[in-house]
Amino acid sequence: MPRESKKNKQLRALEIARRLDARYPQAQCALHYRDPFSFAIAVLLSAQTTDVAVNKISDELFSRWGTPEKMAQADPYEIEEVIHSIGFYRVKARNCIACAQRIVSEYGGEVPADIDELQTLPGVGRKTANVILNEIFGVSEGIAVDTHVFRIAHKLDLSKADTPTKTEQDLLALYPKELWGKINRQWVLFGREICIARRPKCTECPVCELCPGAQL
Repeated sequence: MPRESKKNKQLRALEIARRLDARYPQAQCALHYRDPFSFAIAVLLSAQTTDVAVNKISDELFSRWGTPEKMAQADPYEIEEVIHSIGFYRVKARNCIACAQRIVSEYGGEVPADIDELQTLPGVGRKTANVILNEIFGVSEGIAVDTHVFRIAHKLDLSKADTPTKTEQDLLALYPKELWGKINRQWVLFGREICIARRPKCTECPVCELCPGAQL
């Protein structure tokens, strides 16, 4: 099979985006939250677990420690008791407190709207920072490459990179900035419903003929 030119790959990527936008025109973040702080904590907690699992514990968590000031003073063992059903709960409990403390001490209790400043918060990496910026502030500084986006980008042969950061750079080179904000939300839904890791529903896939990894 001849090697795909950069121009043809970009055209294919844009058509993939068009079709997924048609299928998921109102794609929304599945995490429950009340304000920027609760969203930042919810995204932090969602690493290595599902949004559904986080949503099950979020009501109690934020009813008890719903502000940076309250969470900054929390007992880590009490937070552990509330979030013990999700993965890595001990580390995440401490990150929640440390994150809240930094928001209070460095940002006056407000979640910063800057990708570099967000990444200074404990437990917040570039992916989490991108999600917060896009959802809360409507800013697209990049594409949040979670496990769904990483896997789908490779299955669609839009990237061969071996890390999320490098995969993000490949996607940013293919897509114009106005599409960056939609990709994570739409690809996450696509990965959950159609492009499932162990059993992809290729016969139902709207981008099947554009996918070199399709299984028909």
